[in-house]
Amino acid sequence: MSRIGKKPIDIPAGVEIKAEGSTVTVKGPKGTLTQSFNARMTFEQKDGKFIVKRPDDEIENKMLHGTTRAIIANMVKGVVDGFSKTLIVDGVGYTAEIRGSDLYLKVGFANGITVHPLEGVKISCTDPNTIVVTGIDRQAVGQQAAIIRAVKKPEPYHGKGIHYKDEVIVLRVSKAKKKESATASGSAAPAAK
Repeated sequence: MSRIGKKPIDIPAGVEIKAEGSTVTVKGPKGTLTQSFNARMTFEQKDGKFIVKRPDDEIENKMLHGTTRAIIANMVKGVVDGFSKTLIVDGVGYTAEIRGSDLYLKVGFANGITVHPLEGVKISCTDPNTIVVTGIDRQAVGQQAAIIRAVKKPEPYHGKGIHYKDEVIVLRVSKAKKKESATASGSAAPAAK
């Protein structure tokens, strides 16, 4: 069996999971999520645990088994704790602000960019350079964060742009800096006589 797929999902207090055919609905303190899965997967609920089962050991069913279990576990976590992603706006004069429910970005273009939130996702700004995306659906939160980052990806020489809080940006060395460091270290070619 799939190591992830065979793990039972603990159902926390205040969470209700209902499986009707291939559709699973998870209801909790933060809201309700519904998702349809492959009809080959079956669901069982007993002793406060939710179990995903597969019909056989075909490779495709093994893959679906683990994926289905992981998505349902994320649905449970979402309706209890929710998900969030933090983005940083880096650059001189680059700012972010909330206008109504929309995000307004000034990131070096002639005009500001307005980003509308996806359904079930909330965007907030803790300061002009920090954007926080929250919601109960992990996929929607990740998609919204990716849409915001795509407005102005970090450029490779100074790192200016929008990036995730824990993202490591590897900066390139410009040709001028390479030439400068080569002449400073004395590795430049000797002058012709």
